[in-house]
Amino acid sequence: MGRRRGADRIVARVDTGEAELVPAPDRPRSFTLLLDGAPQSHVDLADPTHLEFEYVRRLAAALDLVAPAGAPLRVLHLGGGALTLPRYVQATRPGSTQRVCEVDAALVDLVRRELPWPADPRLRVRVADARAALEATRDGSYDVVVADVFAGARTPAHLTSVEYAGEVARVLRPGGWYLANVADGPPLRHARAQVATVRAVLPRACLVGDAAVLRGRRYGNLVLVAGRVEPPVPELTRRAAGDWFPGRVLAGEELDRFASGAVVVRDADATDSTPPPPGIFSVRR
Repeated sequence: MGRRRGADRIVARVDTGEAELVPAPDRPRSFTLLLDGAPQSHVDLADPTHLEFEYVRRLAAALDLVAPAGAPLRVLHLGGGALTLPRYVQATRPGSTQRVCEVDAALVDLVRRELPWPADPRLRVRVADARAALEATRDGSYDVVVADVFAGARTPAHLTSVEYAGEVARVLRPGGWYLANVADGPPLRHARAQVATVRAVLPRACLVGDAAVLRGRRYGNLVLVAGRVEPPVPELTRRAAGDWFPGRVLAGEELDRFASGAVVVRDADATDSTPPPPGIFSVRR
């Protein structure tokens, strides 16, 4: 069980470190999940369509645009956290079938107990390694695969290779989409390599993010959207530009230049993603 610290903050040891659930000061029934001090998820139990983190809003924008509004989707979530996006899909696309793979069983129990999601037989949470779960999934099973997996604020190496990306492509239907949270900082070697790696199997892609991150000026989150058909770049561009924190979309020749010279990552030489700079999360505690 978790212990309480301060007013309503909950602290608990989970399988991957120390988890904290921190209530938002300005939104009742809203909480941020931190793992070893790094923000992982934000959930508004009263309004699952309220998305606090900018990269999550960009993932949600892609989910909104890859199919007609309100149409149910089959979605595989690699990485669960506090289930922010599964709750969003429940609210915006009723009837969707969702499977969430989260490696940390104790974290799943904590979230289920303290931040319960609406009961829905179409939403299943499985404790499993993301790649192992992917490899056990049937061909063409999903409309969307969302990857947001971090261990110690880094994406594990086995989720960065072309072999992994090939498994993602295999489980997607022909018109399906891969949406990935890619965190990186100057000089963006990891992000450039991820674009090259994913496009080796899902060639139509775009990258959404803050202009300063895309230019390699600071560490941050980028959202990669990839599939076998052209992504909805004009609509994503409008959504990114109109965000609380406006972003940009790289596609076509701009994306080609971004990934120019990057080498496709293979299992044999894969490494964890770039670690965040020391102290980057301290102001958000």
